[in-house]
Amino acid sequence: MLTKNYLDFTRALEAGITAAHAAAAILQAYAHNRSDLVIDHKSRNDLVSQADREAEAVILAHLSTLTPEFGIVAEETGGKPTGTATWYIDPLDGTTNFLHGIPHYAVSLGLIAHAGTQLQPDTPPLTQDTPVVSIVYDPCREELFTAIYQEGSRLNGERIYCSASQSLADSLLGTGVPFRDFSFADQYMPTFDAALHTTRGIRRLGAAALDLAWIACGRFDAYWEMGLAPWDVAAGTLLVREAGGQAEDMYSIDPWPIKGYIAAANSQVFPELMAMLRPHLTAPTIKNE
Repeated sequence: MLTKNYLDFTRALEAGITAAHAAAAILQAYAHNRSDLVIDHKSRNDLVSQADREAEAVILAHLSTLTPEFGIVAEETGGKPTGTATWYIDPLDGTTNFLHGIPHYAVSLGLIAHAGTQLQPDTPPLTQDTPVVSIVYDPCREELFTAIYQEGSRLNGERIYCSASQSLADSLLGTGVPFRDFSFADQYMPTFDAALHTTRGIRRLGAAALDLAWIACGRFDAYWEMGLAPWDVAAGTLLVREAGGQAEDMYSIDPWPIKGYIAAANSQVFPELMAMLRPHLTAPTIKNE
């Protein structure tokens, strides 16, 4: 039976902002003393440091206290979707940048409301899982990107919108190349080659949450990446959508890119982006994280 639980978007957003700032304070403290960090290898090119772990711990502490009714899925400690909605947490998106002293990384928190949840008293319950609250905080630039479902996206409190680019030929694209899981390289590399020859340029900056935030504020016109995790894209998906763009599962299977195969762009460019990608995609054999 469909439940009738309403979400307090404002309270969730405030909780997420509080948690993100607390995590960022830890990251920035370590950023000035990187030689003191203990770094572990989860797998090839998949690094985790005590900065990641401590930032995640403070996020969990805040969210467990401020929004105990929601589930939590976090990069380092795991978890599973529960309740009316679930937080997807990346305490440090852009770990490799951080560890190398490159000032391009962020804290990312996205709240996904589950099918059956009624968002407001006068609206029908959701028929599918839907991103409803986003926080992406870039502590190096002190840029706080936020979004609430059907209320728009903001950067430091000011409304933001996707670019007005009309075609891929006039678009600057963001992407991420395979670095850990190479099983999809035969799909990805042809898309990179196609974009190389049909766009204004490609950038690979190493932080998916910021790539999507930059779509939302018009710095990038389009973005695609494969093999990400749910916490990499949960917040950014809503930022793009609420800024007037499209952010979707590349295979058009899931209601949001939970399996980490994402295509995003302003609404004018998105159909052309998908037309570029589709000829190179094969049937997905991806498991949920």
